[in-house]
Amino acid sequence: MEFRFTKKEEQFRQQIREFVKENIPQGFIGHRFWDEQHPPSWDFGMAIAKKLAENNWLTINWPKEFGGMGASNWEKAIMTEEVGYWGIPGTSMGISGTRWVGPSLMAYGTEEQKKKYVPLIAAADPDGVWCTGYSEPDSGTDLASLQTFAEQVGDEYIINGQKVWTSCAHYARWLWMICRTERDVAKKHQGLSLFIVDMKSEGLKVSPLKNIVGGHVFNELFFNDVKVPAKNLVGIKNKGWSHLMQSLSYERSGAVGIVGTLQRVFDELVQYTMESGQIEQSDIQQQLADLAIDIESARVLGYQAVWKMDRGEKLTYEPSRDKAFTDVLHEKLSRLGMDIIGAYSQIDVMDKDSRWTQLGGAIEHMYYTSMGIALAAGTTDTQRNLVGQFGLGLPRSY
Repeated sequence: MEFRFTKKEEQFRQQIREFVKENIPQGFIGHRFWDEQHPPSWDFGMAIAKKLAENNWLTINWPKEFGGMGASNWEKAIMTEEVGYWGIPGTSMGISGTRWVGPSLMAYGTEEQKKKYVPLIAAADPDGVWCTGYSEPDSGTDLASLQTFAEQVGDEYIINGQKVWTSCAHYARWLWMICRTERDVAKKHQGLSLFIVDMKSEGLKVSPLKNIVGGHVFNELFFNDVKVPAKNLVGIKNKGWSHLMQSLSYERSGAVGIVGTLQRVFDELVQYTMESGQIEQSDIQQQLADLAIDIESARVLGYQAVWKMDRGEKLTYEPSRDKAFTDVLHEKLSRLGMDIIGAYSQIDVMDKDSRWTQLGGAIEHMYYTSMGIALAAGTTDTQRNLVGQFGLGLPRSY
């Protein structure tokens, strides 16, 4: 299968690369969550987001009335792939205003919610930065078992409970959150609702969770009688699970961007082996060749999903298929990279400016985050179960 872009689409790709030359430091290798870990990198990411917004690129495929440019699915794919390859920061407006909050609000939010929140995201306004409250200490992959409760009292809801692994909560202005609104239900997937929560709300405490290398990306959120206006309910009360499934499909559908990131690190790794002479080793050649095939396969799968969307077809198992595959490649590439570059892989990318320490820092980051990446938005095995059920027609495994 071969995908070809039109002349216009390739010209757009070149425009993005010119933007990179003008605005991104030469040799910069971005990685997931880079802009959240340090205040200077966050500020840089927000500055880039503002420049993207000025070109209507931040929310490129959104309708023009919501601050986008009404781009095609293929133009969006090109943008996403280039963002991944060059590590362009600031493109998600937190976790994740651009990828699922905005699209979800446009799909099933009220007119008031659309007018209030969506333009702030598209404009890269600091008040358009979001975080997402799904997981709880006892509810991760089994998210439907969550217990954080929102009780309706008059024209507001009172929320009590806890969320965990909340990325970007230390920068976000708003929280996209799912709570239980009904306890007496036949099935645990029932009685759940989505809310917009002001991160400045009284009774909401943000506690940092530093990772294994000291980076601050995750947080715990504690809710003690947090009051939320009833108008901040998103969608239909007690029907939050069906809304959430739609939002998760947005979250899991960024395969071409992830492939772009993998391709960049792979290209730099190949260049390193050529300069170091390791490319002459047959085992290194074989491992790099295997990875090259895998990355190209992941790209084609990502393109196939875009192709189906462009034909107006609904994606079912494809986002899960692509996430499961790229999660495996993320770990595979990081392990091979650690072996090849050796001591460079142990040098902090934030503290050194050598070309190969930049690569080493990116690979080290990939290595440390590979386990978490494979858990976020549903474990790899969960994704495979969904592929089995909806892609292969196998019986449900849960």
